[in-house]
Amino acid sequence: MVRDAGDLYEVGPGAPELDGAVLLHYLDGFIDAGAAGRLLTAHLLGSLEHEAVVTFDVDRLIDYRSRRPTMTFDRDHWEEYEAPELAVHLTRDEAGTPFLLLTGPEPDHEWERFTTAVQSVTTRLGAELVVGFHGIPMGVPHTRPLGLTAHGTRPELITGSRPIVDRLQVPGSVSSMLEFRLGETGRAAVGFAVHVPHYLAQAAYPAAAVALLESVTRATGLSLPGQALREAARRTDEEIGRQVEASEEIAELVQALERQYDAFADAADREGLLADEAGNMPTAEELGAQFERFLAEQQGRADSPDA
Repeated sequence: MVRDAGDLYEVGPGAPELDGAVLLHYLDGFIDAGAAGRLLTAHLLGSLEHEAVVTFDVDRLIDYRSRRPTMTFDRDHWEEYEAPELAVHLTRDEAGTPFLLLTGPEPDHEWERFTTAVQSVTTRLGAELVVGFHGIPMGVPHTRPLGLTAHGTRPELITGSRPIVDRLQVPGSVSSMLEFRLGETGRAAVGFAVHVPHYLAQAAYPAAAVALLESVTRATGLSLPGQALREAARRTDEEIGRQVEASEEIAELVQALERQYDAFADAADREGLLADEAGNMPTAEELGAQFERFLAEQQGRADSPDA
């Protein structure tokens, strides 16, 4: 028996009836290099007033053993339990425009039913455009503008975006499935993946969150605060600069990435990013082989007696 997706969520009394609103979404658990999506989500929730208007049944959706919630033990008793929350928040931008933000842990179970539930929620609350965001690691230097991969259910939603691969297969995520299912029904949805330097992928990198913020702002027209995030990015970049200056090995790696990036940028000025002289785009396999050769060259240079 197929269960109704409606029993996965509860709509609170403060749920609005909007017209043509935006729903942003970030679900923690999938790849997020530089914690870019998590930083942007925390920044928005910390900067703007918000309230949860739809909550999802985490007992059904989350595997507690794979992501154990935090509990606090105080001397001789359990004092606190941080229950996971997967919810849609109603908030307003700096101009007073209402929008929705879906956030929480990525569901471990019932992906199809969850995406159906989210589609129902967006229809019920009046969300017309759905936007997701996160970070992915790339062989790029932090000293150059961060790139971004945009995708969407309609070409006009990502006008100006330049693809860097033609076709590839990657592990799926709930966010990706949501965009895919929305596209099947003709709904408007876009996603942004900021390119984070691979040597910073495991750290919090606010500059990547700033890049996502700017992309979301352009795509939605929302007036979102960014000063605190940009200040955090400035401080982090200064610290990274000091660490690079203190390490000859790291400095050489960054310089090599700069040369590669600049070569790609020159190609982009002629025919398109990563295009060859004939204007052809490399396949995902060719890109992977190129990156593997680059890493091998770096390893060989590190092992060289002259290094």
